[in-house]
Amino acid sequence: MKKRQRVKKNEDFQKVFKKGKSFANRQFVVYCLPKEDQSEFRVGLSVGKKIGKAVTRVQIKRYIRQVFLELKDEIRLDMDYVIIARHPAATLDFHETKKSLEHVLKIAKVLRKK
Repeated sequence: MKKRQRVKKNEDFQKVFKKGKSFANRQFVVYCLPKEDQSEFRVGLSVGKKIGKAVTRVQIKRYIRQVFLELKDEIRLDMDYVIIARHPAATLDFHETKKSLEHVLKIAKVLRKK
């Protein structure tokens, strides 16, 4: 993912938390905030230390980024997304992570039909 596709600043995270809507399942919480002036979506990731050691946390982040890369044509572009990984996410492989994130994004109604 390109740098312009990432939510990095704390103030941007806080905006998404305060003004956005949240959707969740057992593994992930997804906050979505519509932004009309954006031409492509941005993603922010939060994987806390309680989930595991650094290797595990980085692996979860990689999986999430790869899922968004694969779903980039189906996801609404005018949005900011913040994904928070929950503890069960540490036990998932890539395909399970993708399935779980697709489930949450469908609940949020931000995935277009294939």
